[in-house]
Amino acid sequence: MENIILIGYMGSGKTTVGKNIAKLKNYTFVDTDEMIVEQQQRSIKEIFATDGEQMFRDLETALLRQLVVEKREHMVISTGGGMPLREENRQLLSKLGKVVYLKASPATIYDRIKGDTARPLLQCEDPMKRIEEMLAAREPVYEEGAMLIVDVNKLRQSEAAEQCVKAADQIEQGDKI
Repeated sequence: MENIILIGYMGSGKTTVGKNIAKLKNYTFVDTDEMIVEQQQRSIKEIFATDGEQMFRDLETALLRQLVVEKREHMVISTGGGMPLREENRQLLSKLGKVVYLKASPATIYDRIKGDTARPLLQCEDPMKRIEEMLAAREPVYEEGAMLIVDVNKLRQSEAAEQCVKAADQIEQGDKI
């Protein structure tokens, strides 16, 4: 499918870079977290608090199945940071389009999201340590699920978007760069 899917840890720039890519390609931008909030009529924080992380992950998988069935094209899809953790989700993402991992260091991520109380997994005593631990566990999964990896640590978000578009235009679905 002619879609670009952005994966990566929270704060890696998926939403901002995704909106820039959508403008460059004249695609529709969608954020899976926002779609789930709209479908559920409650915040992610509320879903986590009421039903737990497992239920939220089930909602992510159901949404991906729905997108695959709908076969919508010309979208930039910004995913939640944990979405690619499930093998089924990685397979569904690859069916939806070209999967791009926006790679950011723990320091970059912390700098971008410190003080953001809407992120339930970082409501802890030492968010930097939590980011380092979670990123160490997730990075191999992100790399496995991606066709393209863009290091966003030293790029402005507009530059990251341009790099994503250029590389995505050059790869065929299923390739890895």
